[in-house]
Amino acid sequence: MPAYFIGIDVGTQGVRVVLIDENGTVQGNQEEVFPLTDRSREEQSPRQWWAACLHCLRMMLHPLRKTIDLQQVKAAAVTSTSGTVIPLDSRNEPLHDALMYSDPRPAAEGKYCKAVAEQYHADGYTGFNASSGLSKIVWFVNQFPEKASQIRTWIHAADYISGMLCGNFRVTDYTNALKSGYDVHHDEWPDYLFEQFPLKREWMQTVVPSGQPIGELRSELANELGLSQLTIVSGMTDGCASQIASGAVRPGDWNTTIGTTLVVKGVTTQELNDPEGRLYSHRHPEGFWMPGGASNIGADWITAHFKEHLAELNLAAANLIPTGFIAYPLRQQGERFPFISAIARGFAPDGLSDAELFTANMEGVAYIERYAYELIESLSGERVKAIYTAGGASNSDTWLTIRSNVLKRPVYKCTQVTGSVGAAILAASQTQFHSLTQAAQMLTQIDKEVQPSKELMLAYDRNYQRFIQTLQEKGFLT
Repeated sequence: MPAYFIGIDVGTQGVRVVLIDENGTVQGNQEEVFPLTDRSREEQSPRQWWAACLHCLRMMLHPLRKTIDLQQVKAAAVTSTSGTVIPLDSRNEPLHDALMYSDPRPAAEGKYCKAVAEQYHADGYTGFNASSGLSKIVWFVNQFPEKASQIRTWIHAADYISGMLCGNFRVTDYTNALKSGYDVHHDEWPDYLFEQFPLKREWMQTVVPSGQPIGELRSELANELGLSQLTIVSGMTDGCASQIASGAVRPGDWNTTIGTTLVVKGVTTQELNDPEGRLYSHRHPEGFWMPGGASNIGADWITAHFKEHLAELNLAAANLIPTGFIAYPLRQQGERFPFISAIARGFAPDGLSDAELFTANMEGVAYIERYAYELIESLSGERVKAIYTAGGASNSDTWLTIRSNVLKRPVYKCTQVTGSVGAAILAASQTQFHSLTQAAQMLTQIDKEVQPSKELMLAYDRNYQRFIQTLQEKGFLT
């Protein structure tokens, strides 16, 4: 009998659940959208998340009873936003709504946490800011001392749903724990957290690799949903789950997601240390490292200026490449990756047609992507072997062609690159397969492979050098 796996993704704007089979084919999915408000950017109700998850599971599984054997659903995993935290009391009830990663209120605590980490734990993660779990925990304890006395456990967003499924709220994974202060290199909650901050060691969870079994589905839920006592495994942050779904799980594999921003994530054999803080490393379930960085540039310029005529512009761009124009479509001031510059601003030549500007902007993003991978290879000493891609930009064949030739590598696009599918693959990684690497090889499917051509590579190599020189002349790069 074929086996099946459930992935659950709790995002800022909704819940999505998916069921895949042992070949990676999606057999069912369901989602529920949350209204996005100013308050929901700061706090959300974990109970609402759970109600939405349960509703989606019911709606997905009920019609599938007629076509598949639900008793063969083997495992489930949950992914959610990084840096979102919840204080629980002794009954595992939330003492307060979830403090969202996008909540800007702990800005001062973020700066303080970063300064303390740099002083007392410089060889560990020090990139704390307002979006980090640690900053929010410190902020909450300072703001609500009466509630702090009732805390039993601090958990992360994915942990709440995993706990509601199996009853175990005391376990989290490496990727969620990192921004709450966990030392993934030495595998411990470092002493400075409890010596320098108003935190208690007993509040902190046990930390395990993502995909490790942590419990069985509660019997009352199994009966209600028509499932067997399937295994619940430790979860993962949404960015890492999308990386898994892209297929980039082996050393040398990298994934670029170009949505609103450009996010690069990959796998190295050794921890990647960046003295400027442009990149930071998660811990891979198999002991490797998962470095990543996020740029302020991406595809938001398309939504702002080109959305209405996107199909026509893509067709026109195919006949314009390579343009020879040097453009950098940054829509805000300042860049954080792959270089840090407070004065960086977008630019483009004057007098371009819409089609020329559209194409030049795609090329500019590709040049930033290449610079990112050159930085990664210089810092890691390891070769970038394969580049997988996701996000809205991967739907443009012309942009894939540009990127492949700028990067001088094949670019692979997988069929289902979502956090929920990544969670489902994670669920299978230690219950059906021997490792995450094996699970990803079996459950991801390449939808498209784009190879570079010699002529375009040569042209783009010259244009890339001009792009870097322009950034240097403007003072963005030193």
